Amino acid sequence: MNDALAWIADQLALLADILIYLLPAVPVTIEVTFLSFALALAIGVIAGTIRVAKLRFFSSAARVYVDVIRGVPLLVLIFFIYFGLGGILNIGRMTAGVISLGVCYGAYIAEIFRAGILAIPKGQFEAALALGMTRQQTFRHVIIPQAFRIAIPPIANEFIACLKDSSLVSVIAMREITRAGREYFSRTFADFQVWLVVAILYLVLTITLAKVVSIMERKFKMRGYGVSS
Repeated sequence: MNDALAWIADQLALLADILIYLLPAVPVTIEVTFLSFALALAIGVIAGTIRVAKLRFFSSAARVYVDVIRGVPLLVLIFFIYFGLGGILNIGRMTAGVISLGVCYGAYIAEIFRAGILAIPKGQFEAALALGMTRQQTFRHVIIPQAFRIAIPPIANEFIACLKDSSLVSVIAMREITRAGREYFSRTFADFQVWLVVAILYLVLTITLAKVVSIMERKFKMRGYGVSS
């Protein structure tokens, strides 16, 4: 009995030590996720809008971007940007990680946002033009605000996925949660305990983010419209 209690105490102490070691890496994971997704959102909105607009060259370029990026694994994209372009442009780890995630998720958001625009009845666009608004004004003041509200649920799901995929930047030695876990494991070989704590940290972050997303969905939901991811 005493041996069992001693073993449990040792395991709890080990888990606590792992948690203390990993906690400084949590802000890095959060920073990478938010910066990457901000970039992805900007790219996605622009590319998605261009794909719907009747701009032949730019629409084709946006389509090629979406098709190419969606066909390349994120890990390969990270290697290409950090080791390929990084060797030429001297790109740092943080910059490479943010660009890789941002470019990758920008392609998916572009398709989501395009679907959001197409979900708006054509009559609204025609009515705005009939009232004397230009195409640019119609997109800016009528179409895009509604498309945002329609696309919020699937875009929010991509945000959560981006948080989990941020673990891949550990391959370029960025000290986020996964990298810190690998460092601790290399010193102690406590594989089960290390990855248990890593999984719990990601779970806490994703659940928290999911709660925020749920609140946003309820606040901005538009009845009668929808787009699936």
